[in-house]
Amino acid sequence: MSTRIEPQLTFLDAIRAALRDALRADPSVVLLGEDIGVYGGAFGVTRGLIAEFGEKRVRDCPISEAATVGVAVGAAMVGLRPVAEIMFMDFISLAVDALTNHAAKINYMFNGQYHVPMVVRAPMGAGRGYGPSHSQSLLAWFAHVPGIKVVAPASVPDAYSLLRAAIADPNPVLFLEHKQLYSLVAQNVVLTDEDRLGTARVVREGKDLTIISMAQGVGIAREAAGVLSACGVETEIVDVRTVRPLDTATVLAACAKTGRAIVLTEEYPFCSVASELAATIQEHCWSSLKAPVARVTGEDTSIPCALAMEGAWLPTKEKIIERARCMGFRVE
Repeated sequence: MSTRIEPQLTFLDAIRAALRDALRADPSVVLLGEDIGVYGGAFGVTRGLIAEFGEKRVRDCPISEAATVGVAVGAAMVGLRPVAEIMFMDFISLAVDALTNHAAKINYMFNGQYHVPMVVRAPMGAGRGYGPSHSQSLLAWFAHVPGIKVVAPASVPDAYSLLRAAIADPNPVLFLEHKQLYSLVAQNVVLTDEDRLGTARVVREGKDLTIISMAQGVGIAREAAGVLSACGVETEIVDVRTVRPLDTATVLAACAKTGRAIVLTEEYPFCSVASELAATIQEHCWSSLKAPVARVTGEDTSIPCALAMEGAWLPTKEKIIERARCMGFRVE
């Protein structure tokens, strides 16, 4: 176990630091992906790592997500800890079979004789005008499948600590990095490898309303909470951090405390993680709720390229505030 403090770090830097520290600490850790070597990855996350660790541990793969993730599954079964990068989460559709029919099920089918300690990293999310096939947040696809852990950090420290925890985990983990967070900067960042998956965090205390979110949604929730606070509504914010396993105890306690809940996720609303969270809260906090659980998500359409249209598609603080008004709060 180790902890250190960095005076300043971006979200992207924290991910790179987690990969570098994992490679240094464990010779079984290897990186796989398209253009992750000399080029340094589509977003520059792996820049410089091939110079330090060599091409045997930082391996450029052919343009085949199915091959990259399939190799990662086999490598994990024989003792390595591969970390595979998918350039955009949208492209993960090409590797669904390896993830959902193999990585997720091998431990179960072999009665615990095999583990699959692998991580698949993928940039997700809209906000850059990349269009319908480069902007999706497909959390619900994989959270639906038993055997896969799904992680979506919101802060610079969590980008580091949750990735270290994901690499150390004996199960397959999908580690999702929202593209809008890569440039997020934090000061005096505490980097620790003592974190664990499956724990949510209350990042803002409140008594009137609870917002549950993850990834970039936590920042949007903070913005909305500032507006609501000026109108006398104190908002509690829960960052779930890991979608699966989900820390339901922390989520339910926060919702029971305030009696009103909004679930905020950037995804399609139908059959979404937001839907699952809303149903869980409604089932377990029924006697404490003062209003129906509300959801703020993307729209039920493909994500537009035009920035103005994309902005209308995205979940926003204004949409949160409108849901709060529907719950009876007076917000000017």
